[in-house]
Amino acid sequence: MGVKSFFQEVKTKVSPSRMFKALITESHDVIPKITTSIKSIETVEGDRVTSGCIMQTNFPEGAQLKYLKHRIDAIDTENYSCKYTLVEGDVLGEKLEKICYETEFEACEEGGCNIKMTSEYHTKGDFVISDEDIKAGKEQAMELCKSSEEYLIANPLVCA
Repeated sequence: MGVKSFFQEVKTKVSPSRMFKALITESHDVIPKITTSIKSIETVEGDRVTSGCIMQTNFPEGAQLKYLKHRIDAIDTENYSCKYTLVEGDVLGEKLEKICYETEFEACEEGGCNIKMTSEYHTKGDFVISDEDIKAGKEQAMELCKSSEEYLIANPLVCA
């Protein structure tokens, strides 16, 4: 088994608390409204978005993926950070054991926030994941952050 880590950062014009709610604690309400690539997000084990719960992301019929299951490993609603692990879903295939994520939302002096995302890809056997293999996932994460930012700016009462 190998592990490969990637880091990315996105700056938004929205406060850390609102972005954290949109992308983490209220993602089940917000994300299906801002993208047609996700049908729904639901809690399938545990109590809402708390440590230990399992969240399932469902994709529309005909999409490349059917579903993903993430386990919330740690969540800090006061400091706007979350650690979670992709534990099941088509994207893991035969080559990936799991993908661990850590996301932090930090306030910027000039307003808005920086979203810092670290991903750890845990491979099976001697498979080595390349940067190209995960490029699409990184781009989707960036697009989701930007779409959330646009939605929250256009709807100032959402996640307020």
